[in-house]
Amino acid sequence: MRLNLATVEADSGATARPFLGVTKSARGFAWRERLPAHMKQLATAISQRHGLPDLMGSVLAARGIGLDAVPTFLDPTLKSLMPDPSTLRDMEKAAARLADAVQAKQNVAIFGDYDVDGACSSALMKRFLEFHETPARIYIPDRIFEGYGPNVAAIETLVNEGAKLIVTVDCGTTSYEPLAAARKLGADVVVIDHHQADERLPDVNAVVNPNRQDDISGQGMLCAAGVVFLVLVATTRELRRRGYYSGSREPDLLSLLDMVALATVADVVPLVGLNRAYVKKGLAVMRARENAGLTALADAAGLSVAPTPYHLGFILGPRINAGGRIGNAALGATLLSTSDPVEAQRIAELLHRLNKERKDIESAVLEEAMAIADRQLSENPARPILIVGSEAWHKGVVGLVASRLVERFRRPACVIAWEATGMGTGSLRSVPGIDLGAAIRAAMAAGLLAKGGGHAMAAGLTVSRDGLAALETFLHGHLGSAARGIGDAAHLDIDASLVASGATPELIELIDRVSPFGQGNSEARFALPAHRVKFGKVIADAHVRVILEGGDGSRVDGVAFRAVGQPLGDLLMSAGGMPLHVAGHLRKDTWGGRERIELQIEDAANPRNQ
Repeated sequence: MRLNLATVEADSGATARPFLGVTKSARGFAWRERLPAHMKQLATAISQRHGLPDLMGSVLAARGIGLDAVPTFLDPTLKSLMPDPSTLRDMEKAAARLADAVQAKQNVAIFGDYDVDGACSSALMKRFLEFHETPARIYIPDRIFEGYGPNVAAIETLVNEGAKLIVTVDCGTTSYEPLAAARKLGADVVVIDHHQADERLPDVNAVVNPNRQDDISGQGMLCAAGVVFLVLVATTRELRRRGYYSGSREPDLLSLLDMVALATVADVVPLVGLNRAYVKKGLAVMRARENAGLTALADAAGLSVAPTPYHLGFILGPRINAGGRIGNAALGATLLSTSDPVEAQRIAELLHRLNKERKDIESAVLEEAMAIADRQLSENPARPILIVGSEAWHKGVVGLVASRLVERFRRPACVIAWEATGMGTGSLRSVPGIDLGAAIRAAMAAGLLAKGGGHAMAAGLTVSRDGLAALETFLHGHLGSAARGIGDAAHLDIDASLVASGATPELIELIDRVSPFGQGNSEARFALPAHRVKFGKVIADAHVRVILEGGDGSRVDGVAFRAVGQPLGDLLMSAGGMPLHVAGHLRKDTWGGRERIELQIEDAANPRNQ
């Protein structure tokens, strides 16, 4: 296969020259070649040993794939990547207690989180228990009135309703008092989580969390649904050992991987190791359209092609999240756990409408948050973290707005929705290299927060208005040295340069072999040098659609999402036929019933300004 590609060589010195000479793009990035010069020999060796095109060798080497790891990376399977579940701490205790509940047909309460990972984890556990005719109900706390994680009032309600076992999923690791209340009331508790943990753990039957400090399983990159799946594998094995399935069929756990894949992508955990197998197998399961809820949601969203990680992260995930953000927090879990197509369609259409409302709310909050952040940076350009808030902002969108601030200003951000009581609920998002989860745990230990926790890249907190100044001072000190210079050093990694005529289905099929893409496995990014914008228009009041033309006259469609009113959109719309360097990812687009190749534009640069 011949590809119309031209890679740009990096300098052999310590510092590579900018890719295409771009030192400052429309978004403020310097462009650089993703593959360092010292790894080019590895790229060549990968191509030669495994019979792959040179581009594939470069893409794999740039992502840190070793020479011997290539076959497993390109063909991730559960058989080769799934560990023995018992390597996770407390797994055997959790499996035994769940097996007891199944055998005794005890009432089980599943306490989940209101995001995609929580909804998928809750639905996984409920479907498993219902297969075994074990009564189970899902409880998702209200984001606005209850906040994240178990609370004493909810736990008392569940026990009073008859729950003998409470299983927390995607939460519970730091819920000491609520889970102690459950034990006091006579209920057993199993925690299944993946959030970072302190040395202290709740006093429960089992805490299965690969990120607890004494867990050496090496599975800390899993989302909660990925951990739940391992628990279900272990529980099935325990029931098999007890002879439970003699004369009856075992559950088809592989059929549940569509939900594990959705949670893995939506929770933005690294797509490495077992997570790659989860997503690859889960996408295949999803294509069979056997989950009534996911099928209805895809139909409501107008998704008419085979799902990809992009669709999970940007089409399906946000709709499930919409219920927890501005509607009924349990809608997502209910949708994913139902087998009734009529009920599924009703919930899916409701979530679709709520997602539209969420976009409007987010847009209004984002505009205000951007203005506040601009003022903060004009006063102190070296701020290591942006902290913005308002009493007028909806709690349900603060995480989304924080992500947009990070995207725009390339530094950690905290967005707080204040209540009249003087307490605020905040979501934080980070950039690579800045561990926000550790910072928030440290702030909790210092007594600066009423509540807090999270991951390296995302965290949440509850803080009093009176304590905000102390928290800000603490975070500036904690993050200062690590965050210093991040904005100035921001860069965009490019895999190769490409002319419009090289954007072919064959190239996309080649790159797809490295999928699934996501956190920890970046999608291949191409730069189109000196292409003219022959046509440009604004669509949906937010996006810019263009036609790019190369020097040989070949053309390719392009779209820049959320670019209107931003430097990228302004540059594309004002190019006036002058050549631009344009960078982004290639997509197959089937809009309007016609299949075509499209460049999803991430950045652009004016060659004359470099």
